[in-house]
Parts: sequence; structure tokens; C-alpha cells
Amino acid sequence: MRVFMTGASGWIGSTVVPELIDAGHQVVGLARSDASAQVLVAAGAEAVRGNLDDIGTLRDAAVGADGVIHLAFKHDIAFSGGFEGAAAADRLAVETFGEALAGSGKPFVIASGTLGLAPGRVATEEDGQSPDWPTPFAAARARMATALLAVSLASRNVRSSVVRFPPTVHGEGDHGFMAALVGIARDKGVSGYVGDGSNRWPAVHRADAAHLVRLALEAAPAGSTLHAVGEEGVPIRDVADAIGRHLGLPVASVPPEDADAHFGWLGGLVGVDGPASSALTRASFGWRPVQPGLIADLDKGHYFDAPSA
Repeated sequence: MRVFMTGASGWIGSTVVPELIDAGHQVVGLARSDASAQVLVAAGAEAVRGNLDDIGTLRDAAVGADGVIHLAFKHDIAFSGGFEGAAAADRLAVETFGEALAGSGKPFVIASGTLGLAPGRVATEEDGQSPDWPTPFAAARARMATALLAVSLASRNVRSSVVRFPPTVHGEGDHGFMAALVGIARDKGVSGYVGDGSNRWPAVHRADAAHLVRLALEAAPAGSTLHAVGEEGVPIRDVADAIGRHLGLPVASVPPEDADAHFGWLGGLVGVDGPASSALTRASFGWRPVQPGLIADLDKGHYFDAPSA
């Protein structure tokens, strides 16, 4: 299968590329820079220069492919006050791919998230499947709406599926939420958690996540929602303990009202209780995560080799 990918040189995408190639697929990746293009070519993929705003490029690449995987999201602006713009660009890309693939029966896989689906209880693949689904998080609502758009493409003969990722997709080289928490602990001189730290985040290793993306491309029925969840809920207190242990720092509670001041842009997220299940995904696709869990991965020490941004 000739597969067009956005986000192919990103944190998850760079592991999806070899996963697809090893399975016999050809990969064409969208590259925002010459450096990204070189990374893709070195990995055995083709590169198409462009970005999510290049609608014509997205349309033409989708038409020329046997399937599309859309993993890109403008994280650089999303967490610096521009989430609405990032969400709008994401939706326009999905609309563009939907028009290009309509009537083809080709697979179309997009990325979404689990955080905010069902705060305080274990979220499942069946949650978030209606436009009026209740969530207190505007960001979660925006991404749910785009996911619902993708699911609806099944009615237009597109084999669309949504893969929801946990807030932390971990592994060596991770520069996401876990690396940010390490950096905050270094800066503050304390490894913090909000309240009693019992709130839970689901997690998955990026190699396991990449494997599920390939399974979705190859076999997910039209209109499917899958959860790339390796661990249902890791208490944030356990994360703080691991970070404190490796950095030799005290571990302490941060009052909820001080979370923004202590954690910065992560303040509104680090105290959220958002466990999620992948039971239906495992039953339907035989997906079984085999990589180390989040705490075991933290205990490998690679998050602490150099100061984290």
C-alpha cells in the first residue's frame, strides 16, 4: 500500500514509518523542512515538501495514495496560546482528505486524544461519539468534533478510523509532557504533583502506539475508534516519585490553586484524572502492548541525561 502521512517525522510518526515499511508498505511523508525531508528519506520513505496549510498539496498527495495517515498537529502554537488556530488547521486538513478520498473505500487514519473524554472515570472507545458529548475542556471538544467528522466519512465510502492517544506517549527521546515535568522539577527544585497525586493518566510506549496505527490502516472497519492505551491510569504521584528519585529532589504536593504558577502551561492538565481503557481495541484487533510501562521507562534514566525543555 502506498501511504501518505502527515507528521511522519514527528514523535509518533517517526516510529510509524519503519513500522509500515517493515510490513511492506511504501510511505510518502509530508515534510515542513529540508531537515525533515532528509530524515524521511534516510528512513526509507519519500518526502513531499509542504505543511498543513498547503491544502492543494494535501489533496493531491491523498488522491495519489492508497491510504492516508494524519498524525500532524500544530503543537508548537497549540500550547502557546494558539490552540484554536491549531484545531482549525487540523479540521481543515481532515476535510480536505475526506473530499479527496470520498467514494474510494481507501483507509484514512487520524490521531486524536483520550484526555478530557470522561474525567474522573475510565474512558472507553464508545465515549465521545456524539456532538453534544459533555467535557469541561474546550480543547478536548475541538478534537472530538474533528474526530467525529473523520468517523462520519464512513458514510461517504472512506474506511476512516480514529486512533486516540493518551496524554503521554513515552519512550527514549520523548520531548513531550514527561520531559516537561522533568524540566519543571529541575527548575523548581521539587518534583510536584497536584493535591494528593492520586489522579491518573493513561500512557503508552510509542512503539506500541505505532503498531496500532498500522493495524488501523490495514484492518480497522470504517467509522472505528481505537484506543492506543498501554496502561489504563498511572497515578501522577508515582510519576512525581520517579522524577524526584532520579533527580535527587524532594517530592511535594502543589495545591490546586497554585498549579498554574508551579507547572506553567501544564497547570491545567497535570491534575486531571483521565484514565482510559483499550479493552475494546485489544479484543477487536488483537493488539497487545509489549513495551515497558511509563514508570519502568522513567526508571531507565534516559529522561534525566540532559536538562529538559
